[in-house]
This record gives sequence, structure tokens and C-alpha cells, in this order.
Amino acid sequence: MALLDIKGLSLKIGAFSVLERVNLAIEPGEIHALVGESGSGKSMTALSVMKLLPGNARAEGQIHFNGTDILGASEADMCKLRGDDIGMVFQEPMTALNPVKTIGEQVAEGIRLHTGASRAVTEERTRAILDRVGLPSAKFPLGRYPHELSGGQRQRVVIAIACALKPKLLIADEPTTALDVVLQAQILDLLQSLVYEEKMGLLLISHDLAVVADIADSITVLRHGEVMDHGETTQILTEQAHPYTRKLAQASMHVPERSSSHRWDGDGTLLSVRNVERIYRGHRTGLFSRRETNKAVDNVSFDLQSGQSMALVGRSGCGKSTLARMIIALDRPTGGEIALWSQRIDDLSEDALRPVRRNMQVVFQDPYGSFNPRHKAERLVAEPLYLLDTPLSVAEKRSRVDTALERVGISPRDRDKYPHEFSGGQRQRLAIARAIITEPKLIVADEPVSALDVSIRAQILDLFADLNGRLGIAYLFITHDLAVARAITDTVMVMSDGKIVERGPTGEVLRNPRSDAGRALVEASPDLHKALARRIGEQG
Repeated sequence: MALLDIKGLSLKIGAFSVLERVNLAIEPGEIHALVGESGSGKSMTALSVMKLLPGNARAEGQIHFNGTDILGASEADMCKLRGDDIGMVFQEPMTALNPVKTIGEQVAEGIRLHTGASRAVTEERTRAILDRVGLPSAKFPLGRYPHELSGGQRQRVVIAIACALKPKLLIADEPTTALDVVLQAQILDLLQSLVYEEKMGLLLISHDLAVVADIADSITVLRHGEVMDHGETTQILTEQAHPYTRKLAQASMHVPERSSSHRWDGDGTLLSVRNVERIYRGHRTGLFSRRETNKAVDNVSFDLQSGQSMALVGRSGCGKSTLARMIIALDRPTGGEIALWSQRIDDLSEDALRPVRRNMQVVFQDPYGSFNPRHKAERLVAEPLYLLDTPLSVAEKRSRVDTALERVGISPRDRDKYPHEFSGGQRQRLAIARAIITEPKLIVADEPVSALDVSIRAQILDLFADLNGRLGIAYLFITHDLAVARAITDTVMVMSDGKIVERGPTGEVLRNPRSDAGRALVEASPDLHKALARRIGEQG
């Protein structure tokens, strides 16, 4: 008997059909991948197994876990299963963790509730599981709070919570989406080792086919709530017999066509960064101790030409976002100079920065988090227009908004919708429309496609390439995804410990990295072709 056996699962939320006759089975010690585009029903399948569905949801079919009828189980029965026999790793660790509780408290909570162990035993088991996931108490005391950890460290805490009681089934919903490629490789290795050591089943929800090809034994492909393809991973992704599977594979390796009409020609320095540093001063550890300092950005210098597309890559915590914040004047450097068109901007007042901000905009990683959910698209996209010297009339504002929306492929008729009425890809298009409405010369894009599925990611990369060609916009891409850097940028800089350790043409640097940091990124970067070739070699 399978550890998890789903047969004919259908799910409706209100009148909307979310899942249609889904079949899926996982054996002990098996890693099963559930893939598909946003809205395909992946997460709702997982929530059905956990029985954490909305109140107006109606599920039909069968879900059996280790002999237990999940759909027929009471809430008391499910409370015994959740966290004990079934663990779940949620996509966003910062929202999955309680910000006012220490990491030790949060890991210990499930151990204490399910086992009734004493405080001393609970603390010992908490330390053991945190050490197992790479957070030894010597460096990461139990008294730390989530905000004191990096994204990868928080994800390790979430995995520790899910695995503290050695569950028989672990559900991991996009567990590596926001992590750099080195951390991603470490987290995936950790999940694999836990599966093999504890013989537990793993349901891995992911939109990254390269990751799936690397670690999953079997795969189910969902689209609009229906199973399109399923079977052994290597066979499914190698043969790509189903058109939808083939479409996902092509989108995962998509490289946009870039126009040569406005391509960077090496003339005209747009942005100049010289010897920039950013030092943060911490708290004193004792009455007579010195205040600790952290040099987040260390003596960084580079030039960005008009129309040039440049990638800044590096591991989490290397200083990429800190440098980006200083470039867009949201933070001031401790030392050095930043100039836009030869005008220093690092020491300007807010009033003096207004004309500068017209020519320099930003696209954030999470468009939903950067929008006010109570405002309609028209108002959100029009926000930067306050930077213009001359106020616009209502009709002029609407005309500007409509033009920006059309440029990013959204109908002007959608201007009256709220952010929640758009898909993830459409919200990112709205964020780009907001960035280009003042017709800037530079856009800083901070991980703009990391949370998007492969099809939408391909569309957004095409859009960036198109705007670069048509409008001559220069880009600084902050990313840990080397596939994005290869697809959309002319040059790349590798950052490590606050320093630029390597730079050059994108293809050359990523083919033959000279720095240790560059080699680590390239070696850890998922690659669909390489993963399939390795799996075929192992099977042969």
C-alpha cells in the first residue's frame, strides 16, 4: 500500500472548480514532484492532504494516508497527524514563522504538544534537529528571532519544525523559490538526505523543472486542476510526449530575442559607482566592549552605460540589495560616490532627488507586497507621476497610465481592477508599468522573476528585452538565477562578502568563472539538460 494515495480528487471553492479527478501516489522513501503553472492546483492539492482548505471548499474523491481516510477524518484526528506524521514546509518562511517567538520556541512547540516531553528533553531535541538542518546552537542560539536570520536560515528553521518529529510524509511547497542557488542546492541536499535516512515520502511542489529533474523519482504535471502527465521523472522530462510538458520544458530554457536597435554600444556612462561602502554598526555585547561593525558593501566601483543590461549576482547576504538601495537613493553610502549622468546623487536632499528619481525606477521581487491592496491599478501605476515638474490633468494621467499598460501587454480596460484580481505575472507587469511610466533611463530590478512559474517568467523576460530594445532602458538585474543573467544581460558582476570579485561579458564569466564565488554559483545552478544527462547515466 502506498504511503499517500490520492484517487479521483476533485475540489470546488464556491462555484469555482480547482481540481478535477486528480490521482497521485507516493511510496515511503520516494520523492514525488508536483509541477505546473501558477493556478494549476499544486498548493490546493497539498492543502487537501493537510485538510487545511477554506471553509467554502468541497472535496470529493479519496485521500488515504498510511491507512487513514483524510477526507473523513475529524479535526482532532488531523491535529494529531499534522506536524507528527505529516509535516509541511511552506513557500515563504518569513510568513510561516511567528515574528514574536524565538526559533527555539517555534521548533519546540510541536515536540512538546505531540510528545508531552519535559522542558529539558524538548530543548535537547530542538537543538538536535536545528543542528541537523545546519543551524548549530553555537552559532545560532535558540533565543534568536526570525528577523535575525537570512532567508536560507529561516527556511532551515521551517524544515526543522516540519521534521522535528520525523514525519512519514513531508510536503514541501516551493521550498527554495527565494533562495540563492548555493543555498537552494544545500536545502535540496538536506531534504534528500532526510528522505533517505528516515524513509519518509516527500511531495515536492515546484515550478523549476531543473530542480525536479535533479532530485525527484516521479512527477505529476498539473494544468487547470487536471493531471496532464505523470510517471518516472527522467522518462517524462526526456521524452516530453505530452504537449504541455514540452511547453513547460521549453519555457524553462527560454532565451528572449533582443533587438539590436537600442543595444548598448559602450558609449555614454549613465551610472557611475566609485569606491562605495556601507557599514552598519551593531549593538555592544558588553558594557566595555566595542560596538560590532558589519561592512555590507566594501569598496565597490563600476560603470553602467546607457541602454546596457547588467546582472549583479551573488549569494544571499553578499550585499546585492544593500548596493541596490544605495543606487536608487533609498539608503546613503558610508563612503564613496554614486553619480547619474555625472551628477552625484548620494548626498542629495529628498527635494533635489525628485528629478533624479524620474530617470531611475525599481521593480521589486514581490509585486503584491509592493502594491497597496486597497488601490486600483490606475492609481498604483500612476504613483511615480508626482515626480514630474508639471502636474498632469486627470485626462493626461489616464493617457500615461494607458500607454504604460499597453507597453507591458495589459489592456487599459483593466485599469479599474484591484491587485488581487490579477495573476502573479500580471502583477509583475503592473510593477514594470509603474516603473516605466516616467520613461526612466535606468531600472533596478531586484529578483523580478524568482517567484514566477516558468511560463510567466519567460513572458516577463521577453517584456524586459522588448523594453530594452524599444525604449533603450538600461537594467541592473539583482538576481541569484544565472539562467536569468544568461538570458537578458550583456555583462555580469559577481559579488561576495560585499565586494565585486569578478566581472565581464555574461557568457564568458558564466562559462568560465575565475573567482571561487563565481564557480560556486555556476556549479550549484540547476540545469535541466545536465540533470537529465546525469540521471540517464546513473540509470544506464
